[in-house]
Amino acid sequence: MKSGRTLVDLAQELERQLATKQDLVVPSSLLRCHTDDGGHCRMLIDAQDGGGEYGITDLARRQLAEKLKIPFAYFERMRADQPDLLDRNVNTWLQTDPERRMLRTLDGQVRAVLSDRYRRLDHYDLAEHVLPLLQRLPEARFESVELTETRMYLKVVTPRVEVEIAPGDVVQAGIVITNSEVGQGTLSVQPLVYRLVCRNGLIASDRALRKTHVGRILDAGEGAITVFRDDTLAADDQAFFLKVRDVVEAAVSEAAFRQVVQKMQTTLAIKLTGDPVQAVEVLANRYALNEGERAGVLRHLIVAGDLSAYGLVNAVTHYSQDVEDYDRATEFEALGGKLIELSSREWQELAEAA
Repeated sequence: MKSGRTLVDLAQELERQLATKQDLVVPSSLLRCHTDDGGHCRMLIDAQDGGGEYGITDLARRQLAEKLKIPFAYFERMRADQPDLLDRNVNTWLQTDPERRMLRTLDGQVRAVLSDRYRRLDHYDLAEHVLPLLQRLPEARFESVELTETRMYLKVVTPRVEVEIAPGDVVQAGIVITNSEVGQGTLSVQPLVYRLVCRNGLIASDRALRKTHVGRILDAGEGAITVFRDDTLAADDQAFFLKVRDVVEAAVSEAAFRQVVQKMQTTLAIKLTGDPVQAVEVLANRYALNEGERAGVLRHLIVAGDLSAYGLVNAVTHYSQDVEDYDRATEFEALGGKLIELSSREWQELAEAA
């Protein structure tokens, strides 16, 4: 499992962000884009009751392009080569767009351009509710926590629930909680299997609890800007956090954990009888792994010397530790969970690849 920051570092950064972030719901007609000759975009809000100027992150640029139905590759080409043309395109479409947009800002930058129906479930509020739950797990160990530009991750393991899959190969029960404040996924609570021998994490995503970030349309007058800060957010998520408590307790229960482990044990008997290189190639094509990722998974498969479906699952989750980007590393842990859910026919396709 890829290491992240300490729990103290996470708490300090959440506190810092709480004091600097701001949400605005703005009619599109009040927005302007200005791009300088260096390709640096700024978002201008043209309003007497709360205008301003902000930088705009890569993600927010992509979301803006999507909202205006401008292909992002073309958006970026204009930004680099024809900034005036980009501004004319964007500002023309903003003027004719009847929608209002939620702009999520942090440190003077627009970090997300979202619908006014976007329901905020923020990292700080989530951490405030779930950290006490996680800390009450028996002998809870925060194995990895991280805050990236798009998501927060809390990965916790409890050694009180463990199984020996094979002699000397012990796995422990855990939980991973993931949230995005910028429209990059639902808030989710998923069981985690932690393998002691190589510190691999496998996320059993088929047993997840998810909450989408869609809510009612936020009320604002025509032509007005509505500003939302954390201390004015509606406190209507209490029922959901009670569900989180129940899912956390269920995910680390011995009965639920053994169900996941049994699926992992099934892969022990599936031998890769074909060419392991081709098996990884089939895997990579199915799950859109790039060339470097294919090579990394194959390397771990060969080094471990376990040419079975179980060995391939572990090669995938072990490779996550090599991935520089934490978000992508977590996707490899979730890919391990997808693999143990494959049907016999799908495993046969991988195992007999030649």
